[in-house]
Amino acid sequence: MKISKKTSIFLITALLGTTLVGCSSQSSAGTSDNWNTIVKKAKKEGKVKSVGMPDTWANWVGTWNDIKSKFGISHTDTDMSSAQELQNFKKIGKSSSAADLGDIGINVGPTAVKQNLLTAYKTQYWDKIPSWAKDKKGYYAAGYTGTIAFITDTKNVSTKDAPTSWKDLASGKYKVSVGDVTTGAQSQYAVLAAAYANGGNEKNIMPGIKYFAKLQKANRLSSVDSSVENLKKGETQVSIVWDFNALNYSNLINEKGRYKITIPSDGSVMSGYAEVINKNAAHPYAAKLARSYILSKEGQINLAKGYARPIRTDIKIPASIKSKLLPDKDYKKIYHVKSNETWNKTTIKLAQLWQSDVLGSK
Repeated sequence: MKISKKTSIFLITALLGTTLVGCSSQSSAGTSDNWNTIVKKAKKEGKVKSVGMPDTWANWVGTWNDIKSKFGISHTDTDMSSAQELQNFKKIGKSSSAADLGDIGINVGPTAVKQNLLTAYKTQYWDKIPSWAKDKKGYYAAGYTGTIAFITDTKNVSTKDAPTSWKDLASGKYKVSVGDVTTGAQSQYAVLAAAYANGGNEKNIMPGIKYFAKLQKANRLSSVDSSVENLKKGETQVSIVWDFNALNYSNLINEKGRYKITIPSDGSVMSGYAEVINKNAAHPYAAKLARSYILSKEGQINLAKGYARPIRTDIKIPASIKSKLLPDKDYKKIYHVKSNETWNKTTIKLAQLWQSDVLGSK
């Protein structure tokens, strides 16, 4: 996922010498293995392979480093979109390149469940996750949220022309990068955000399709991917990305004042990314351990360091970290998908609509 894609354990004092809230003697909900067993077997596996969870997306590197130092479990990742992750999970066999763990847009969760690709696992933190952000049976659970934002490169677009709303964006003269709507969750939510700002929702995506079709007819849609590398090289003008990606990219490039980041004032969408375990994982216990750590206090703060907003609202984010996020007042008109099942069905149609009604609209 994520530069190109799309970026918790209750520690047992006897094992790690640190105090985290935990329940090492209890069975982890959704699995027959207790926490001690998961830790022991995960350490024996010694590695975990992920897809869509690269170091630079939402500070995944912080979590992978923690898991390596605390448990001796090494990590590798291949960056890809949510749809590509599901295809990866279908690979089976010892020589397979299938991953153990992935991070998918929560709207893709129902498809993964229907295709029988996932292992159900409710971590120790299951009750801390809001109902909208998890599957009742434990097949997926969001670890963090993102909100669709604009990031303007003021080397290419003047600060006064940087859009602060979808209305502004529509009347601009600059190129707009939205990514691959046919496969990427971030790009699909960008279309949903435009739809919401223009009277639509997950049941009615056409206002968003029509919005982008107008940009395409005006030759304003850019095919340049909104990666940190492309932003740094100045190959983008205005990009539509998750707020945490916009903030993280700006921080990585580290050119003060170069980027203007805004949540569109006339409407945006907030959603989550869910960490899922491959049913055929080669390292299932390491995957369970990783999913648990992501939802721990430490894992959630790691995500906040990567500018993502943790799914757990019971955790207090240190002021030094929170101050680097966009202010709460910027999130005034935010839509939250009411039915992931409905949105999932819409995204399946979205690829065809994008090809026919947007890219084919010239």
